[in-house]
Amino acid sequence: MKLLFKIHFHTQWGQKLKICGSLPELGEWKDEEALNLNYVADGYWELELDVALGKAKSFDYKYFLYFEESGWIEWEAGKNRTVEIPSAKFNLIELQDAWRSSKDLENVFETNAFSKAVFTKPVFSIKAKKPKFKKGLALQQFKIKVPRINPGYSVCIIGNNDSLGNWDEEKAVVMGYDVDSQTWSAYVNLDTVFPVRYKYGFYDNHNKKIVEWEAGEDRYISTVSRIDQTVFTAKTDEKFRYNQAWKGSGVAVPVFSLRSKNSLGVGEFSDIKLLIDWAEKTGMKMVQILPVNDTVATHTWTDSYPYSAISVFALHPIYMNLEELGSIHAEVTKDILLEQKQILNKKNHVDYEQVMRTKSRYFKLAYDEHKENFLKDPLFKVFFEENKEWLVPYAAFSYLRDLYGTPDFSQWEKYSKITPELLESLTSPEAAQYDDIAIHYFIQFHLNVQLKSVAEYARSKGIVLKGDIPIGIYRYSVDAWMYPDLFHMECQAGAPPDAFALEGQNWGFPTYNWQVMAQNGFKWWTSRLKHMAKFFDAYRIDHILGFFRIWEVPWKSVEGILGHFNPALPLSVEELQQRGVHFDYDRLCKPYVREHMLQELFGDEADNVKNEYLDEFAPYCYHFKPQFDSQRKVEEHLSLDIDVSLEDRSSILQLKKKLFKLLGEVILLDAPFAEGRAFNFRNAMHFTQSYRELDWHNQKVLDELYIDYFYKRHEQFWRDQAMIKLPGIKEATNMLVCGEDLGMVPDCVPGVMDELSILSLAIQRMPNNSKLEFGHPAHNPYLSVCSTSTHDMSTIRGWWEEDHHRSQRFYNMILGKEGEAPFFCEPWLAREIIAQHLYGSSMWAVFPIQDLLAIDGDIRRYNPADEQINVPSNPKHYWKYRMHINLEDLLNQEGFNGSLHEIVANSGRLLPY
Repeated sequence: MKLLFKIHFHTQWGQKLKICGSLPELGEWKDEEALNLNYVADGYWELELDVALGKAKSFDYKYFLYFEESGWIEWEAGKNRTVEIPSAKFNLIELQDAWRSSKDLENVFETNAFSKAVFTKPVFSIKAKKPKFKKGLALQQFKIKVPRINPGYSVCIIGNNDSLGNWDEEKAVVMGYDVDSQTWSAYVNLDTVFPVRYKYGFYDNHNKKIVEWEAGEDRYISTVSRIDQTVFTAKTDEKFRYNQAWKGSGVAVPVFSLRSKNSLGVGEFSDIKLLIDWAEKTGMKMVQILPVNDTVATHTWTDSYPYSAISVFALHPIYMNLEELGSIHAEVTKDILLEQKQILNKKNHVDYEQVMRTKSRYFKLAYDEHKENFLKDPLFKVFFEENKEWLVPYAAFSYLRDLYGTPDFSQWEKYSKITPELLESLTSPEAAQYDDIAIHYFIQFHLNVQLKSVAEYARSKGIVLKGDIPIGIYRYSVDAWMYPDLFHMECQAGAPPDAFALEGQNWGFPTYNWQVMAQNGFKWWTSRLKHMAKFFDAYRIDHILGFFRIWEVPWKSVEGILGHFNPALPLSVEELQQRGVHFDYDRLCKPYVREHMLQELFGDEADNVKNEYLDEFAPYCYHFKPQFDSQRKVEEHLSLDIDVSLEDRSSILQLKKKLFKLLGEVILLDAPFAEGRAFNFRNAMHFTQSYRELDWHNQKVLDELYIDYFYKRHEQFWRDQAMIKLPGIKEATNMLVCGEDLGMVPDCVPGVMDELSILSLAIQRMPNNSKLEFGHPAHNPYLSVCSTSTHDMSTIRGWWEEDHHRSQRFYNMILGKEGEAPFFCEPWLAREIIAQHLYGSSMWAVFPIQDLLAIDGDIRRYNPADEQINVPSNPKHYWKYRMHINLEDLLNQEGFNGSLHEIVANSGRLLPY
């Protein structure tokens, strides 16, 4: 039998188009044995070969580009192409294909968010009817992928041929569906009248009629190759031409913030089901949550920070629903639990410590009662085998954390550096402490069961459950303990200064050692994402800029403003001198401290500060004493005693803040490992007294270098860094990927995200275009998620009241209103802002639940200040925001829910396909 492959694709100089497949003649998937296609003309390529199919009823193949100069290959997107051979009678199979680009916007609709949730496909294949072969007619198969189609609809085809209904809609051919390839197909016998013109459409299975044709001109087939032979032709059309871009909406809320009648003082995994019910009722298609990994480090409220996980795999015990965990016999504990439930559920906020104490007591009793059956349970054994690579170290870490009273593993004596032998001995079932280890298996097993149940429920409702990937890990975490080589433990990740944190941010996380991670193909990342895909169909990458470059703060510094980009291309001494900078290390790289600055900053306390912290090296010129020459040293020296009075505490904090400011009076920062020969610019250099007191020439040259350093110098370099990491990490799962790309965004970032079909984030009050004060949702890129706020910001009500002049400009410029803006964000105003986002151009519009509740004056909270989840400038912020209304009651708010559904529907975000 002969195979004839035809494909249309315009290559570039130095590229070859190749084909590889499951047949021996196609190289049996060995790319080095793939076959070259022959160029015909105008982007058309062909390959004809004889094959021995034997009894085979199908085969697979795929195309790829070969780059001759580098030897690099690029496979086309999507799954392998499959050909089902309809009959052994054919002596020619002609395959007409189109290249599937990995950069095609439509690829996002093949991710799990759409294929498993929004557009649930048939769970079984629907066979396409094969007509009997007739002499003089050509058997033609039409194939197409249609990722955007809801249950109850099929794809149909109609055309100018008798076998295609001759444009009579009642005779349209309803296509079959193959689950494995997710492809719709139809077989027809075509006569020899060409060209054949045809189109695809949506077919309502219940009403038996076509409800919409695809957009654009008719498709056509000009001819079959050889009428004189018994020919089977398979025509694969890659894109269904939709009439309208699909857009969806969603709600964002941390799990801990949910409130229900059945939970215990905090949102639980089971509460997400109620939120899903509410999302379905209001027309929302996505539920987005913050990270839900275990953050228990100190057993205090400081563990409330969800981005500081002690394990990137383990789930947080606080989200366990105790009733689903199973009952216990201890009546006293049951009574205490009921009493605590009533007390904690009345609180306006999450009492993190009390909730954890209550639940931990229950975990211990439940494990003690059920452990014998639990450890023998076949389901647990399967769970253990699938997850032991992270589960065993996590359980050991949790046990040692409590044994030594600290998560700082450097204090764990012989366990400070773990080995496989030590880990095996510590977690052995024969060890005396085994129950203290296995209780964590017990907790994690049930948490996994509960969250998986939520995931399945969301999919059954057509709702996308979207998780969150923190960019960093906690310094004293299982991952840092087990794999210290993957991290730069001597550094801290953060963010440069912005309008929300003028001194920058220091998250305290170690930064990644990407070079070591690359050695095994970023296994730590891919394993993490594959585990996450068990629960979520989409995820948000927190601070995606970290894959391009991270803002790295040396351990000696406390504030993020003294950080630098890593990786970076620092300026050498020679480069500075060649540009005309008079290079003086002490003047440019050490804190610039002068007498007049001290008087302005400290007033009457200036002499005391000089005596304790500074040395005078020239008249009215000072250096910090060696014991105080870094922010870390000052921080440790001025650490607050628990018994310090409020007045003294305030005084100490003010002193520390002012000393930090002086230590930040530098222009250039030493580049790591450069030994004083290369430097990075201090961010916001222009606001330092050090810069302002330079001569005009040095100011001018340094300003030019500064602009080049932050906005030009690194663009290609950072793009290359991201393209080393992101493609493989993204391909680890089929989840929809969204990136949080706020802040100082390099120009290369949007291009990389578009190329990889990673959705960006668009926040109206924080536009990526630094020349604009506000963005407009109508101007957002399609591949984006727009929102009114994030968890790191005030709500729209809080923001509106912060600055009346700014609100006035927004009112007139963005909302197009005349006259005086309302002082408060009234419900009608919040509704207009929500509607503006829903009518915008972003694929997804996802709103914090506080902003959605703001449109109803009877439901929303009285004080908007109580609604903010996090204050990013405060690293010790208590994450305790809790909804003020039960989800059960929210579901019964028919007026509000109906009003919200109406806005969503009118905006076009409830299309059936």
